[in-house]
Amino acid sequence: MDSTFKPELWHDLFIMIGTAAGSLVGLLFIVMSLHIDRISKRTDVNIRATIDGAYYNTIHLLLVLAEAAVVLTPQPLSFIGAELIVINIFGLRGPVAFSYKYWGKHIAISHKSDFPLALILTIAAAYLLGIAGGVAAFKLLDWSLYLVAASCVVKIVRSVLTAWMLMFAALQAEASG
Repeated sequence: MDSTFKPELWHDLFIMIGTAAGSLVGLLFIVMSLHIDRISKRTDVNIRATIDGAYYNTIHLLLVLAEAAVVLTPQPLSFIGAELIVINIFGLRGPVAFSYKYWGKHIAISHKSDFPLALILTIAAAYLLGIAGGVAAFKLLDWSLYLVAASCVVKIVRSVLTAWMLMFAALQAEASG
């Protein structure tokens, strides 16, 4: 099967995706380090969920950075696909672990003051989309990187929105405590 895959057409997009993810990781570290003393003094479930949320947010962004590096590394498309499958399966453990730990607990890290189901489903769907893109790349399907790029963008957008939500949750917890 003759593949018309042209990685050079994706270069700029994945440079932008990787740069955005790396920059956002840096910002998360700065924000958390500025507030870590106030956050770490509290031990209630909301603060624990906020800290776990920030941790998984960082992991999501680091995995997007890794995905960009995989796509930008000169290698056969099937190798790219296999690596993307592994990265996205690893990433999927985040929303699963968070759900397992906090399901059924009254956590107020969003404005709705309940379990952030939409957030979890969005990030899980992004990882499943990344897995599908990896499988498509492994099968040498030329359109595979459309799925991977969409997965990465969803992860970045969801991470930014989650960080915003977590910041307000931390401020709300600080004001109430």
